Amino acid sequence: MAIEAREQGNLIGSDKVEGTAVYGADRTKIGSIDRVMIDKVSGKVSYAVLSFGGFLGIGDDHYPLPWQSLKYDTNLGGYVTGITEAQLKGAPKYSNDNAWNWGDPTRTRAVNDYYGVAI
Repeated sequence: MAIEAREQGNLIGSDKVEGTAVYGADRTKIGSIDRVMIDKVSGKVSYAVLSFGGFLGIGDDHYPLPWQSLKYDTNLGGYVTGITEAQLKGAPKYSNDNAWNWGDPTRTRAVNDYYGVAI
């Protein structure tokens, strides 16, 4: 992804994050960011939802990744996470938006625990 002139410093628009590639610990592409979830009160990004699997967007699974588990790599033009594709397959996921309740603290805790991230 080329950096546009209108993007300044470390800030990027959410529309530029959506669709960005995500690479695993071995630097192999494992999916792309479908959306970001922003905490209403703090205004901070809490999760990036990784789209993985399926074909041409059909049958994709969605994996909430704690935002702090991703690091942007300018050489790859995408985000890198410390997990592998094999580890991702055992992670909390959902197949459609109706199957996940973002307000359920048990789900949030399961995601954070799986990736070893403290809230």
